[in-house]
Amino acid sequence: MSSFQRQTEKRAKSVNEATELALKELGVKEDEAEITVIDEGSKGFLGIGSKEACVRAKVKNVPESCARKFLNDTFRAMGMEVDISIAQNGDMMNIELSGEHMGILIGKRGDTLDSIQYLTSLVVNQETEEYMKVSVDTENYRSKRTAALEQLAARLEKKVEKSGRKYTLEPMNPYERRVIHAALQDSDSVTTYSVGTDPYRKVVVALKRK
Repeated sequence: MSSFQRQTEKRAKSVNEATELALKELGVKEDEAEITVIDEGSKGFLGIGSKEACVRAKVKNVPESCARKFLNDTFRAMGMEVDISIAQNGDMMNIELSGEHMGILIGKRGDTLDSIQYLTSLVVNQETEEYMKVSVDTENYRSKRTAALEQLAARLEKKVEKSGRKYTLEPMNPYERRVIHAALQDSDSVTTYSVGTDPYRKVVVALKRK
């Protein structure tokens, strides 16, 4: 069960203090929540008969706020300061991360970034009725990686075509394998297929049989 809260009520000496407490508990900024003042409270006379203020805070965009809170909590635990930019379009959520030492978040061949994306997707989809696709990127890594894989595919096509021998790549995640397959699907000389099981599944580039 998700621990993400959609709304809460808080009491404090003033409306501002109660609002701050509510936003802190929800893990969102003021512009991400709908604030309703239930009771403005009163100071009373010489402190006698004083009454606390009470506010209700409700999260506006639950999927986005859920993703932001999860990522903020994750990066805080890692001791990293990361700026999070989220753009939502229909059932697609694009998350861009920026800050220092982003290489740590990318990891070897994007493994860490993929893990962050996978976990964020799980958390977000606990809060939505319709499935939402989540993409997490930093420093334009994914488009750079895609371009590098497409270049690799082109080189392997020529290598296999020239030697006549098949070539097996190193293990790749499903996204990277799809890039290689897509890059060579219209090739006249080579074909591709995958072997093994995750996380050690590999793409094989082989000569087409005439």
